[in-house]
Amino acid sequence: MKPRTVIGFLGSTLDAAKFGPSRWNKWRPSVGVTMHEDLRVDRFLLIHGSPHSRLAAYVAEDIASVSPETTVELRLLDFTDPWDFEEVYGKLLDFARAEPFDPEVEDYLVHITTGTHVAQICLFLLTEARYLPGRLLQTQPERGSINPAGTWNTIDLDLSRYDSIATRFAVASAESASFLKSGIDTRNAAFNRMIDEIERVALRSKAPILLMGPTGAGKSLLARRIYELKKSKHQVAGPFVEVNCATLKGDGAMSALFGHRKGAFTGAVADRPGLLRAADKGMLFLDEIGELGLDEQAMILRAIEDKRFLPVGSDKEAASEFQLIAGTNRDLGEAVAAGAFRDDLYARLNLWTFTLPGLADRREDIEPNLEYELDRFAEREGDRASFNKEARQRYLAFATAPDARWPGNFRDLAASVTRMATLSPKGRIDMDCVNAEIVRLQRLWSAQTDDGAGVLAELLDDAALAEIDPFDRVQLAETIRICRNSRSLSEAGRSLFSVSRARRSTANDADRLKKYLARFGLDWSSVSQG
Repeated sequence: MKPRTVIGFLGSTLDAAKFGPSRWNKWRPSVGVTMHEDLRVDRFLLIHGSPHSRLAAYVAEDIASVSPETTVELRLLDFTDPWDFEEVYGKLLDFARAEPFDPEVEDYLVHITTGTHVAQICLFLLTEARYLPGRLLQTQPERGSINPAGTWNTIDLDLSRYDSIATRFAVASAESASFLKSGIDTRNAAFNRMIDEIERVALRSKAPILLMGPTGAGKSLLARRIYELKKSKHQVAGPFVEVNCATLKGDGAMSALFGHRKGAFTGAVADRPGLLRAADKGMLFLDEIGELGLDEQAMILRAIEDKRFLPVGSDKEAASEFQLIAGTNRDLGEAVAAGAFRDDLYARLNLWTFTLPGLADRREDIEPNLEYELDRFAEREGDRASFNKEARQRYLAFATAPDARWPGNFRDLAASVTRMATLSPKGRIDMDCVNAEIVRLQRLWSAQTDDGAGVLAELLDDAALAEIDPFDRVQLAETIRICRNSRSLSEAGRSLFSVSRARRSTANDADRLKKYLARFGLDWSSVSQG
């Protein structure tokens, strides 16, 4: 067995006793540790202050008398204020770093029964952080009998050895992650791993968090959930303040963010505290931070780093202790390269960056989010709607298909569910309701894309469109656009084949265009309308 070393404070009260035989009828923690037959102590590092040097020597003598095999090494450590957490922790840290601990050679027990409460907490933290590479040792008097040895037990801070405790921690962690996902049982493995990491960062760091991703990917909802998680853990006390930076333009941006003094500019009829001060002790969410001007970015950077800023028209700085989450759908790295975003602010924000995927990249999460949106509708409107089996299967087949674009991401899904729930007969979403919504979504998406799908949908049915490759769809849609902007088949042909016709001896562009349209069952009269 490896030699065992105990590290602990001298108990200025608990270890003290009158000299004489009566002292052996009293439980003295530091002496008692060495009196157990089942706890061999080879070395005792006994920490004490200058005022208690005599008591320390006295205790060392008693340890030698009851446990001759124990070597007591006195360690003098004075505190100006033993209740000053920063001082006690700092000096104990220096002590731990100075000692030549070697866990491969010795076993260590850290005795946390003696010393002030501050000292005990610091010993616990240093052991947890492995600066003191051992287990915690607790001792106490034996109830109902006079036993100067008392009782003892050890605590190993490796929680994996305690199944019940580890399970409770795992459950708590899972609840936190589920909280960030609004209780949705998401199935996308990459997204779930990212949420787990965000949960750890949110609870262990006050540094800014940058959420990137397309519009509608859920940045705003996630930011609010992070705030609510931190507030539930008592890490923030103030409010959640959300700012859409895209709405802050011109001179009003500075005033809205940093506040202003009365009379600072025309229309400033009263002092305005500003959004940064409103977020004091809480959390500030700057959505679309990439839309801020360079001047506002510079002031935001200082407010993050120094927690101070200058309101418009004021010669006195204001302060706000807020935690920051920033959101953007832009590539801030590209914005920095283009000179549209400050590189120093980007560097400050880029410590914890998480990119939220769009709905099209999380198709397996559409089904659980479907239930979530139905629950939200019921809570909001007081009227519950549900799918019948066939309608649900039809909608999910469409929603998860590879060609379902979901350009608005979860906003599109939320709007879609709201429409179906609202229009469902007697709260039952049936096949007719789903089919109508699918047509509506297809038309909405066609209007938001430049591949001409909307134009083609006017001229061709679903079966005909399904037979056309995406490459040909884009080409055909552009052909139809030019036809509709031309006065005749010949004029459209000349526009479409203007380059190649110059290299031909004869040109019949109208016939060439007519044959091209015929490939898809179309003619001039049908495509030129609209």
